[in-house]
Amino acid sequence: MVLEGREMDGIGNTMQKKVAELERLAEVLVTGEQLRLRLHEAKVIKDRRHHLRTYPNCFVAKELIDWLIEHKEASDRDTAIKIVQKLLDQSIIHHVCDEHRDFKDMKLFYRFRKDDGTFPLDNEAKVFMRGQRIYEKLMNTENNLLQTREEEGESFERTLVASEFIDWLLQEGEMPTREEAEQLGRRLLEHGIIQHVTNKNHFVDGPLLYQFRMNFRRRRRLMELLHERGRSIPESHDSPFCLRKQSSDGGNTSFLSVSPTKEIKVSVGVRRSSMSSSCGSIGYCSSGYYSSSPTLSSSPPVLCNPKSVLKRQVSPEELQRPGGPFIKKTFTIVGDAVGWGFVVRGSKPCHIQAVDPGGPAAAAGMKVCQFVVSVNGLNVLCHDYRTVSNLILTGPRTIVMEVMEEV
Repeated sequence: MVLEGREMDGIGNTMQKKVAELERLAEVLVTGEQLRLRLHEAKVIKDRRHHLRTYPNCFVAKELIDWLIEHKEASDRDTAIKIVQKLLDQSIIHHVCDEHRDFKDMKLFYRFRKDDGTFPLDNEAKVFMRGQRIYEKLMNTENNLLQTREEEGESFERTLVASEFIDWLLQEGEMPTREEAEQLGRRLLEHGIIQHVTNKNHFVDGPLLYQFRMNFRRRRRLMELLHERGRSIPESHDSPFCLRKQSSDGGNTSFLSVSPTKEIKVSVGVRRSSMSSSCGSIGYCSSGYYSSSPTLSSSPPVLCNPKSVLKRQVSPEELQRPGGPFIKKTFTIVGDAVGWGFVVRGSKPCHIQAVDPGGPAAAAGMKVCQFVVSVNGLNVLCHDYRTVSNLILTGPRTIVMEVMEEV
């Protein structure tokens, strides 16, 4: 039952503008954090000495520009400078002595404020970080909170029941009382982190359904920082928290994907999650995890139906038949800060639906259309994508996969 006076016909224009501003801020914060993790892993960020003084956890501006171009995050040095300047303008990075407000392509030391504890925590940033922590906790703990449910006769995926969400917040010690937990839910909605499934209601302690509007684990392209409308790019169908209805026939849905001969245009992934879809099962093990960045084009995303990349489905028996047209390959894939960089789909056997060209899986030699034989020594030929995704996403960072490839 909707409480009287709490029903909304949609968030007002002022609120929508506020949410849009906060979403842009959140995107910059997430993108900056993903870059920081990648630079630490690549040893671009490290302790450095200059004039007998040690500057911990910093990077050289010129080296960062080189790195961005090498990893195809920027096409040229001017573009790379503009990207990093965005991070500097948002106080995500700063010159180690705060002597330069402009990012310069020189041998100057800069540092992420999160690495020296100087990141400014205003109210918006605090709510955002709280939402991100709750999101990660939901993703990394076993619970039944996120399910496909119906409201007003329509089915929605990955929904939270408000009252159950509040119960969980209390159980996890996130909030001391139901009233305060409800207020937290309202702040998360007002900051664009969660949303009522039909956008008609504010957050209320009751049976209404909500979804995470923001996918914190979506892999961001740094180029998105230069586009004000970057958030208008649709979330991938692979995203476990994209706000969308569940299609009953599977024929009209779309997702951002790749074919064996095309570059990934937009890569969306999670480090510790999988999802189900009415039109097929897709598990994305991103090299993003939020992760290292893919080799991406600046072209607009290509939308296509979530059709299998396979020309035909094969059986486990056909794959294992002596003298058959398949060869076995073994890959050892070390996940980066965000994941492994591939999509698993299908059943008995599963196949590789998409591979991030800039991720660990691609570097190991994985390709689309390969069939998954085993994961960390466990034969999975007769399992569906759920089992395979779970083995990968809940297992160690380094995975050993055997696949069969048609010759």
